[in-house]
Amino acid sequence: MKLLDDEKIIALFEERNEMAITETKTKYGRYCNTIAYQILQNREDAEECENDTYLDAWNTIPPTRPRMLSIFLGTITRRISLDRLKRKTAEKRGGGEAMLSLHELEECIPSGKSIDDAIHEKTLAKLISDFLRTLSEAESNIFLRRYWYFDSIDDICKRYGYGQSKVKTTLKRTRDKLLQYLNQEEVYV
Repeated sequence: MKLLDDEKIIALFEERNEMAITETKTKYGRYCNTIAYQILQNREDAEECENDTYLDAWNTIPPTRPRMLSIFLGTITRRISLDRLKRKTAEKRGGGEAMLSLHELEECIPSGKSIDDAIHEKTLAKLISDFLRTLSEAESNIFLRRYWYFDSIDDICKRYGYGQSKVKTTLKRTRDKLLQYLNQEEVYV
């Protein structure tokens, strides 16, 4: 089966053709589900978030026209999954890797704001994106696996063949660099 390219899928959304959902699920379903599962650690919740992603994309395209459909869908899935996680952890404390990862990043986020508020600010997102471009490929990959995809330390070690101390040290040094970078950009913690 040949997958449609992103431009054709986006055109289906713009035409309000329901095949847009089918084609999106075929091409990006596993990707979205993996993001949701990494955050929620629950198959049923991940499937619901994946489906909610398609609905959100349907309601957003048009007027929005994403430049990169995969990133657009990943961002929606991540937001929906984090919102669900926040609701679930409000009911019971805990939260697993996602909450642990967010807690680790709190030292780099401006004081007076929650991690959720800060992440949604476009200025901060752009600064973090610019910061990631200053890192080596290995540092950037480890950082993204931990703080975007919410991989566990063990999963990162397996993926890249590193020891736990290397991954933990890299994450700590990268968070320290991020803090310094944000301070240089006058985003004070």
